[in-house]
Amino acid sequence: MGPGPSNVPTRVLQAMSLPVIGHLDPDFLGLMNRIQNQLRELFRTSNRLTIPVSGTGSAGMEASVLNFVEEGDPVLVCINGVFGIRLAEVARRAGARCTTVSFPFGRPLDPDAVREAALRDGPRLIAMVHAETSTGVLQSIRPIREICDEVGALLLVDTVTSLGGHPVLVDDERIDICYSGTQKCLSCPPGLSPLTVSPKAEEKLSSRTQPCRSWYLDLNLVRNYWGEQRTYHHTAPISMNYALFEALRIIEEEGLEARWNRHRLNHEALVAGLEAMGLKLAVSPECRLWSLNALTIPEGVDDLAVRQQLLSQFNLEIGGGLGELKGKIWRVGLMGETSRAENVLYFLHALEACLHQQGFATPAGGAGLVAAAERLSRG
Repeated sequence: MGPGPSNVPTRVLQAMSLPVIGHLDPDFLGLMNRIQNQLRELFRTSNRLTIPVSGTGSAGMEASVLNFVEEGDPVLVCINGVFGIRLAEVARRAGARCTTVSFPFGRPLDPDAVREAALRDGPRLIAMVHAETSTGVLQSIRPIREICDEVGALLLVDTVTSLGGHPVLVDDERIDICYSGTQKCLSCPPGLSPLTVSPKAEEKLSSRTQPCRSWYLDLNLVRNYWGEQRTYHHTAPISMNYALFEALRIIEEEGLEARWNRHRLNHEALVAGLEAMGLKLAVSPECRLWSLNALTIPEGVDDLAVRQQLLSQFNLEIGGGLGELKGKIWRVGLMGETSRAENVLYFLHALEACLHQQGFATPAGGAGLVAAAERLSRG
């Protein structure tokens, strides 16, 4: 129940054990087509260039930046957590003239401040994080899209911790470049990064004046392998694609909207239980992630001691804070297969035991469990 990877269904693990075939085998090429169609459904897009990048979510981040930024291009990165900082670092390494607009960790972006920075700097690309894994903040996309329209910029969005657990509506919200990871709400092992690119961004890709700084992540080359030409570029991770295919089949069987609702319900049950125990969430209700819950550590409670006890006594892992939130929050994941009612109740029981050992008193009678169960019963 940490910030990822999430638990992996047995079906996905079994898929990874299937015999490895060639990356140009007709059966594998057919599987590639099916995965692309599944990803289009997941991203809610009709984008032709929709693929799993061979690498973790960080590879998707680098591919998203390096392919659409050339030397000297003005880029604006919105920062309200660790992964916004990382986006800016990748943009600088890509040779961009990168500027940033920063906000306190745990708070959403202020569109007025983003607009002011965009009008001042004239970026060709604006990058933002939809689901900031380091803080538990969910960011609204539409206001930033409107700013992109005002200045004529492409919109790049990190959905690593939201895809499959929150609505990600690439076409409706007109996201130009969107990447994610397999190990969060998709409940697939880490190793692939789903990526989709709008026709407008594809035009930018095709009209580059310089080659991409990464040969391995060069989408002008990689798209020829995933497109009709099937031109060899690199050996695709066969077993990881088996795993992704099966994970996406599970999502199809559940239904994407039903999956979003499951994540919402379990998040709300967890919040109800925590608040009944006298604990506080670090993020305001209107911008909380369902998949990653940031819990404020009570005063006098030892961060590391609680996490170690949860792991050693209850076989339960949660995450600590990152950056300026280190030692201030716990990050509790409810992603994909992990987002289950029984996990919510088990965590509340385990956390209460650990807090009691730390001298933090919670209301008698299992108030947290009662409140969570009541919320779950209402569906």
